[in-house]
Amino acid sequence: MQPWRTISLWMDQLEEPLCARPALRQDLDLDVCIIGAGYTGLWTAYYLKRQAPHLNIAIIEANIAGFGASGRNGGWLMGNLLGEDRLLATLSPQQRRESIDLLHGIPDEVHSVLQREGIDCDYRKGGVLYCAARYPEQERSLRAWLDDLYRQGMREDDYRWLRPEELEGQLRVSNAYGAIFSPHTATIQPAKLVRGLARAVENLGVTIYENTPAIDWNPGQVRTPLASIRCQWAVPAVEGYAASLPPLGKHQLPVQSLLVATEPLPESAWEQIGLAQGQAFSESSRQVTYGQRTRDDRLVFGARGGYRFGGRLREDFSLTHNEIELRRYLFGELFPHLKSARITHSWGGNLGMARRFRPHMLCDRQRGIALAGGYGGEGVGATNLGGRTLAALILDQHNALTAQPWVHDNRPLSSLASWPPEPCRWLGYNAIIQSFVFEDRTLASPASPPWRRRLAGGLADLMQGFMH
Repeated sequence: MQPWRTISLWMDQLEEPLCARPALRQDLDLDVCIIGAGYTGLWTAYYLKRQAPHLNIAIIEANIAGFGASGRNGGWLMGNLLGEDRLLATLSPQQRRESIDLLHGIPDEVHSVLQREGIDCDYRKGGVLYCAARYPEQERSLRAWLDDLYRQGMREDDYRWLRPEELEGQLRVSNAYGAIFSPHTATIQPAKLVRGLARAVENLGVTIYENTPAIDWNPGQVRTPLASIRCQWAVPAVEGYAASLPPLGKHQLPVQSLLVATEPLPESAWEQIGLAQGQAFSESSRQVTYGQRTRDDRLVFGARGGYRFGGRLREDFSLTHNEIELRRYLFGELFPHLKSARITHSWGGNLGMARRFRPHMLCDRQRGIALAGGYGGEGVGATNLGGRTLAALILDQHNALTAQPWVHDNRPLSSLASWPPEPCRWLGYNAIIQSFVFEDRTLASPASPPWRRRLAGGLADLMQGFMH
């Protein structure tokens, strides 16, 4: 078996041979050097070449396209951005609505590229369901979130409440209290998207060098094991691997998310579940769960993973028995008839988390650096916006993309917020996660007395406040 097929279910499903493109072996002189052949790097190259075909652009990739989060994620193509409520808070109502529409348009923009470039990645825009299904406190928190969304300028056609009987028409989960539905999400097969994008940018004239890590980078120069690159613009598009390119690691930490996939389930099982239109779904706990029904009728289900001391990358994603069984427990709470379903694949990935959980798209014109990241697990869609925005910034355009509050134009990298030193990060992360685990265990038990349920929820609220 080719080693890259073991990365995830998605990579294993690819019908194409997974052979690395040639490594870079001679010095280059480029207009734009992109570090990383994941979604951000590929989208940036795509939009640059579409608008400025004369640019000499190359991408260097430490492994192969799809090795990182782009080939490992849960396949949610979302029309929003992590922390957008705080990012949009300072805008006028009209500006806020324009920004909301820009975000909500992400899935349709991606779909237009898929059609133009002939990329089949199982795109289905069925929306997303955020369910209250395991304990009554979830309904209260979801309704409060919906109220917040409306105060931010969302409309009912953006997010609306589904009563249990309405939810049943789309998704049938045990003990449902209701759900929030949004149409602004699609599901995809992530590896098919990243591999298709790589071919698309090559067809436009961009060269991709694989097995070519950046071992050092400075304004105007990137060094690899066998060659050096001179460039007018350097675009480090490494997301969860920021620690490998100092000083990016001060601003963007790697955290992990872990997933499992069942064997293909019979139609009788899906008649009990639903998800006939390719909807994404989540149950509303702070475990951060996410799932979808794949084209070959598997259930893919993921949940929050972890953080390693010192921001170290996790290299081995052979999930432990406990890691697998936690995810089985969580989807088994929603679908009791799947508790004994055979799990055929388990995997995970490193994703980038920005300080204060605010994604960024930055352009340092003086030093010739453009970067985007900190998507916090919502990068399948946000990377498309990031690539479009970086292309606009590099081309010195002034438009709706570059006018957003998450854009730092003509700003140095040091202007981004930095994470505190260890052991503060590790202690803080673990304290927060333990409060979430305590809340989930307490609220999931019907025997928990009211005072304990209030304590668990209040503690988790307090700790979540520290995250921001």
